[in-house]
Amino acid sequence: MHTTTAKDGTTIAYDRTGTGPALVYVGGALLVRGAGAAVAEQLAPRFTVHSYDRRGRGDSTDTAPYAVEREIEDLASVIDAAGGSATVLGMSSGAALALRAAHAGVAMTGLVLYEAPFVATPSRSSYATSLAALLADRRHEDALALFLTDKVGMPAQVVDGMRTQPMWPAMAAVAPTLRYDDAVLGDGTIPPWLGDVEVPTLAVAGAASPEWMRATARSVAEALPHGRYRELDGQDHNPDPVPLAAAVTDLTG
Repeated sequence: MHTTTAKDGTTIAYDRTGTGPALVYVGGALLVRGAGAAVAEQLAPRFTVHSYDRRGRGDSTDTAPYAVEREIEDLASVIDAAGGSATVLGMSSGAALALRAAHAGVAMTGLVLYEAPFVATPSRSSYATSLAALLADRRHEDALALFLTDKVGMPAQVVDGMRTQPMWPAMAAVAPTLRYDDAVLGDGTIPPWLGDVEVPTLAVAGAASPEWMRATARSVAEALPHGRYRELDGQDHNPDPVPLAAAVTDLTG
């Protein structure tokens, strides 16, 4: 494990593996840096992969008050530690964060976005209010259950079964950061400023994912000046690392 210090003093922990140009893996909701290990192994012959714990997760610390700008600075600090510029692979809400960082001018040589969960119209659900109330009461397990049912779309009975599984406490421990992912996504819609992002970008979706996710990835690619779209056969929102790594290689050549 390595660490770097973000602009506000937050310690950001990351793993580094492989040889070659720098690549930074940005995980989505609930994910800690170990989630990037399998794809890092696939990319290691061609890249030096940096997988980090976003603030408030794993071995990274946290500093109040939260702002999306602080998470952008966290990513910038990892890229600085990686040599000052990197290809960035963002997963789900991590893709939205990576896209915002690119728009903010963080140094990137390329950007791969896997199923950033933007939607066509602004969200009017009570999710954000309910999530904030549960977290304020430190009801982390209930906050996690809310996310899995309201945002992921899992049936309540499936989530109830998950509460008895060994991985549940670790997932609940990361639940306070769900509000960070919600903030990164804003009103949930595709950002209007995509035309200002000059980084070469590959928007990727799984062919087995819902049509709205594929349509979103296509729309993101079309809105970017240097955007392309790629669909991975047989994959869903949790892709196999082999075709995902191949998509990264497709962008970088």
